[in-house]
Amino acid sequence: VELSLCAILFAVFVGLPVGMIAAVRRGTPFDHTVMAGALTGYSMPIFWWGLLLIIFFSGILGWTPVSGRISLMYYFEPVTGFMLIDSLLSGQEGAFQSAFMHLILPTIVLGTIPLAVIARQTRSAMLEVLSEDYIRTARAKGLKPSRVIGLHALRNAMIPVITVIGLQVGVLFAGAILTETIFSWPGIGKWMVDSIFRRDYTSVQGGLLLIAVIIMVVNLIVDLLYGLINPRIRHTE
Repeated sequence: VELSLCAILFAVFVGLPVGMIAAVRRGTPFDHTVMAGALTGYSMPIFWWGLLLIIFFSGILGWTPVSGRISLMYYFEPVTGFMLIDSLLSGQEGAFQSAFMHLILPTIVLGTIPLAVIARQTRSAMLEVLSEDYIRTARAKGLKPSRVIGLHALRNAMIPVITVIGLQVGVLFAGAILTETIFSWPGIGKWMVDSIFRRDYTSVQGGLLLIAVIIMVVNLIVDLLYGLINPRIRHTE
């Protein structure tokens, strides 16, 4: 769960501004680069992408650890189940940095496909909104471009983007199985793979049920966010 949460946050906080800037600068080299990068990221096999990053950043440069959640030098009892938080609560010097460094590559690998999808959807939604009459009216009134884009355009463009973000949760859990296996990350995905090899079907059923519940909760949150972003939906209900 920690890995999937970090991956979706990485995809959202990078994909939204990148897609928004690409829409505002439509037809520029930046826009073409974003679209090419999104297409490449969406088509990238997770297992190949993970091994490539391990070879380059861990093997050649030596910047990041190869596998695991934290260095073997640190040990503490889990409190929240989130290694970043538990490492801070432990008070051990260097534990948080170790946990953070172990999290970087798996987050990038797992968040690449959602990032590409969110960036493309944000760009498409922004282009559609920017062509509306009320945007041209806001510009004609002399509003600052940052206010027109950030307040009027982005808020209306977020409705289809939120739907895409909710759908990416299922993609994250599917990709987590490969990502956690590549990086030996002790999460739900690796646990389910190990359970399949052990023929522990009860554990597999429990894992699938847990994933289904998480996806249902995320879809419920998405429906609630619709009302916050679009007042028409709230008034209709």
